[in-house]
Amino acid sequence: MKKTCIALGVAGLLLGVTALLLHWGVLRFNDPPKRAYPVRGVDVSHYQGEIDWPTLASQGIRFAYIKATEGSSHTDERFAENWRGASEARLRVGAYHFFSFDSPGAAQAERFLAALPATEGMLPPAVDVEPYGAYKRLRDIDVERVAAELSEFLSAVEAGCGLRPVIYTTRTFHDGFLAESFPEHDLWLRSVYASPAPDARWTFWQYSDRTRLRGYSGEERFIDMNAFAGSEAEFDAYAR
Repeated sequence: MKKTCIALGVAGLLLGVTALLLHWGVLRFNDPPKRAYPVRGVDVSHYQGEIDWPTLASQGIRFAYIKATEGSSHTDERFAENWRGASEARLRVGAYHFFSFDSPGAAQAERFLAALPATEGMLPPAVDVEPYGAYKRLRDIDVERVAAELSEFLSAVEAGCGLRPVIYTTRTFHDGFLAESFPEHDLWLRSVYASPAPDARWTFWQYSDRTRLRGYSGEERFIDMNAFAGSEAEFDAYAR
C-alpha cells in the first residue's frame, strides 16, 4: 500500500512538472521535423509589443503574417511598423484580418484593404475565422449568414489586391462549414495539440502557440509558429 501511494505521488509530481513545462513553453505538443517542413514563420499582433525583426528573423524565420485589422472598425496599432520592420528584415510578409461575426463582410473588407500596403512578393492576405466571445461553438453561429458575409469579404479582398485570400481556422470550424463553402481557398490550419489529420488539406499549419523566441517585448511572452506545406523552392514560388 505504501509503495502504491509513493508511485502515485511520483506520477502526480511528474504530471505536474510536465504541465508546467508545457505552460511555460519549454515543452510543446508539436515539433514538426525541419526536413519535412523546412519553411517556418510567425504570426504577430500588438500583443508581441515592439519587435526586433532582424533578431526574430535570425532564428530560422522565413515569413510573417501580421495582424492588420479586426471587424469593421479596428486597426492593429502596430501593424504599419511591423509590416515595415518585417519587410526590411527580408521576410515575406502577409497581412491578416480577424473576422467578426457581427459586422458586414463588405465593411470589413473595406477596412482591411485600406490598411493593406501594396508590397511586391507579399503573401496572400489571410482571414482569421475562429471561435471567440459568444461564438465558442458552431451551434452558437448562424452558419449560413456568416458564410455569406465571409464570401462578401473574400471576394472584395481578392478584387482589391489581386490575390485569393487564405482562410485561417480551426479543424472544427473548417469541417463544420468552411470546407464545403470555400474549397478553392488555401487553408491555414490551427492545430497546436496534434499534427493535422492525414487527409487535411492545408498550406500553412499553426503548430504552436507557446513558442518563445528572442526579439520581442510585449505582454504576450509566447509567439505563434507556423509551417508551410512545401519545400523552400515551392515557398519562393508560392502566390507569385
